[in-house]
Amino acid sequence: MVTVYVSKQNPYPVSAVKIKKFIQNFFQKEGIVSDSFVSVALVGKEKMKSLAKKYYPTDNKVHNVFSFVESESVGFVNPKGVGINLGEIVICYPVAVTEASKEGILVEERVLELLGHAGEHLLGRHHK
Repeated sequence: MVTVYVSKQNPYPVSAVKIKKFIQNFFQKEGIVSDSFVSVALVGKEKMKSLAKKYYPTDNKVHNVFSFVESESVGFVNPKGVGINLGEIVICYPVAVTEASKEGILVEERVLELLGHAGEHLLGRHHK
């Protein structure tokens, strides 16, 4: 079973339960059923800028989502003895709010879309 750890930099109004269920279902559909875990962090623009500066020093953009495999882990949550670390997903909540507004969808829906996108990256599927 995939255990999902959710942390929020601020009390963003998105359901941690929905995030956990979405990620668990996503990886289960991909055939990942062994004991493993994923960390998800919802952060603000400043934290996302800081991560961008560290991992993409020539890019000044505030990204909507980052995904890090275990070897790239940024250490939001790193539990011991819980199984295979599938990676970390970091979502910039304020950017998700802006994107949801532009797309005419709920913020929570946009957050779930970003989770799916990041999950694909954690599985090794990248942009062309």
